[in-house]
Amino acid sequence: MFAELLCGAVALVLYVNTLGADFCYDDSRAIKTNQDLLPETPWTNIFYDDFWGTLLTHSGSHKSYRPLCTLSFRLNHAVGGLEPWGYHLVNVVLHGAVTGLFTSLARLLLGGGLWSLLAGLLFAAHPIHTEAVSGVVGRADEGAALFFLLSLLCYIRHCRLRGRAGSWRLVAWFLGSLGCAACSMLWKELGVTVLAVSALYDVCVFHRLKLRQIIVLLYKRKNAHLLLNVFVLAAWGFFLLACRFYWMGNKPPNFSNSDNPAADSPSLITRTLTFFYLPAVNFWLLLCPDTLSFDWSMDAVPLIRSLADWRNFHTVVFYSGLLLLAWFGLWTHRAPRGKDTNGKVHHYTNGRNGNSNGHSYSYNDYEHVNNSNTDAHINNTQNGTKKHYESRTPLPTTENVVVFSLGLLAIPFLPATNLFFYVGFVIAERVLYIPSMGFCLLVAVGIRSLYIRLRRRSSRTMLVYSSAALVLFFGVKTVLRNQDWQNEEMLYKSGIYVNPAKAWGNLGNVLKSQGKMERAEQAYRNALYYRSNMADMLYNLGLLLQESNKFSEALHYYKLAIGSRPTLASAYLNTGIILMNQGRLDEAKRTFLTCADIPDENLKDPHAHKSSVTSCLYNLGKLLHEQGHQEEALSVFKEAIQKMPRQFAPQSLYNMMVETIMTLCLIHLSQGQKAEAERYFLKAIQLDPTKGNCYMHYGQFLLEESRLLEAAEMAKTAARLDSGEFDVVFNAAHMLRQASLNEAAEKYYGQAASLRPNYPAALMNLGAILHLNGKLQEAEANYLRALQLKPDDAITQSNLRKLWNIMEKQGLRTTSP
Repeated sequence: MFAELLCGAVALVLYVNTLGADFCYDDSRAIKTNQDLLPETPWTNIFYDDFWGTLLTHSGSHKSYRPLCTLSFRLNHAVGGLEPWGYHLVNVVLHGAVTGLFTSLARLLLGGGLWSLLAGLLFAAHPIHTEAVSGVVGRADEGAALFFLLSLLCYIRHCRLRGRAGSWRLVAWFLGSLGCAACSMLWKELGVTVLAVSALYDVCVFHRLKLRQIIVLLYKRKNAHLLLNVFVLAAWGFFLLACRFYWMGNKPPNFSNSDNPAADSPSLITRTLTFFYLPAVNFWLLLCPDTLSFDWSMDAVPLIRSLADWRNFHTVVFYSGLLLLAWFGLWTHRAPRGKDTNGKVHHYTNGRNGNSNGHSYSYNDYEHVNNSNTDAHINNTQNGTKKHYESRTPLPTTENVVVFSLGLLAIPFLPATNLFFYVGFVIAERVLYIPSMGFCLLVAVGIRSLYIRLRRRSSRTMLVYSSAALVLFFGVKTVLRNQDWQNEEMLYKSGIYVNPAKAWGNLGNVLKSQGKMERAEQAYRNALYYRSNMADMLYNLGLLLQESNKFSEALHYYKLAIGSRPTLASAYLNTGIILMNQGRLDEAKRTFLTCADIPDENLKDPHAHKSSVTSCLYNLGKLLHEQGHQEEALSVFKEAIQKMPRQFAPQSLYNMMVETIMTLCLIHLSQGQKAEAERYFLKAIQLDPTKGNCYMHYGQFLLEESRLLEAAEMAKTAARLDSGEFDVVFNAAHMLRQASLNEAAEKYYGQAASLRPNYPAALMNLGAILHLNGKLQEAEANYLRALQLKPDDAITQSNLRKLWNIMEKQGLRTTSP
């Protein structure tokens, strides 16, 4: 366990500086704006939405079904809200755990000691992992890797117990492997490939079958136990994939041509040559992770359009190397004789007697009777002398490990090859998190083989030092790369060399958020210099110019954005607003209507699209309302409510709709259509039952219809809901007074006077109601305060004289001159 703990600790130390990092790149969409993380959202939504919070069956969904990863984000959010350090802490701990498990796997394949430690340290320190660990959304790859390794280790345990354990233990480990495989797939799609890797282990490592033997095995149907296991693994994998495909609506995802330009190319030769070349680029990133980027889309890897492209040579070299390694592992038939890490000779005979240092041992398939890798002592008597010999489970041969490592490298990478379906990226470094395990094993077994073949001690020492230097170089590169992930500005600056269009565009967004408008504008123009048809950048530049009051220029870029992407609803929205402000009302109407008719299918962010469409309809309805087209405006507002996404703030829309309805009420009243007017009054109240103004208008209508008690109830409700609004409270008091509810009217006149203590009309009316209610001295005080503010008010003077006459008759003291 020492190697596992050491490698895990190294992994933690290398990434400890990421704990102070901010959210970067895709983190915002997966966490900050993902409604599935909020406590008010039912947690079950996680199992119906994709990784980004879009309904999985929606045509615009990326079909990235990773509910366990999203659930972990939700738990993070419940504990620490949107504080980034908590999310980064979980990522770093996961990387440490995965590194420990991988080192354990390496120990089973390479033996304890230097070589498993080397493999574990290479994995812990490899710079290709920085995106998966430092970027919070990379947790999907880490979680999938964790359960990938658990599933594989469970299956290895199942294999090692064959013939020596009860059937229930065999079944338990096998079911554990299948369950962990399902969990791995629910963290990220490629996790299901562990089933194929497990089958490869059983065939090529545990049973050590060569290609010819595998063909014979299938043809003659020998070793039913092996065939049954492989069949169950394949059936479980097919079942999981079928369930996932059904759950996502039986439709593959759709991606834009900028995400994966090769997939959109009409030329078969271009698609073929490019797709064959991309695995070679990915392998080069594993071999020499010098140039890394947050994004490799668009033109980061130019398409290969002809056989004359010199990059085809790289493709040929890469696949030739893979074939040579596969031939070495599957076709060579040398005697299974090798050396351990100390140079001792071992014979592995797969069921026959082998000899080690002159003594015989019997092995079954590839294991000794002793199951563990720990030393066991065997007592043997020879020539009357009792001797002790050490026996340990024999390790797989170099050929076995090479075949398995190639499988571990290639099989999890298959979903990213575009072989079965097109993917939404050119290169994604975090996708290499699991395949890098196979690479690290290949490097370790290669160095081990070289170490054994070197005879001179100095050469071996130099090889060990070189291996340590490689780990150190990887570690230093990882720490430096982590600095790029500290914040978005540093990250995007680091990617300018690889993907200038995307990097400059994202950098412009960051600079704009910092208020550095001139630098942001220049960044957007730099992005458009490299790729002039980027709709998002055209829109962002237009938005920046609009905020700088450069409306004509902003309008120009909005129109270019619409031309580049006709479904960009936000560009229509801002275009319509500018046209409306410029008085070009007919053009604004047409723009808003065009936006409203855009179907929300095959869109990258359907939530943002719906928000923009709703805003377009709101502005269109407002425009129609101001032009006096109330019925049309109301119809538009209703459509906006139907299309409104759940995260859209509806208050302004409801307010505008209520205002339109109230206007319709007044129109119908002026036309004598009292029943129609009342119907709209009730509809306004139903639409927004918390808006006191609606009750107030309805109360006034009821008052005019002499329905005094109903009017009084509406007045009380209005005053209670809008108790801080003077006009509402004051009018409510008037209505209650007209309904002869003087006590209630006194309460609300007093409340209105407290809201505006220096408003003469409020004091005068409060005095009047107190006068009517017989509270003469209080009435006098309020009349006098009103006259101090407005001495020439005839009504107040008249009321005050009447009050003094009454007070004199009653013998009350007055302040009359």
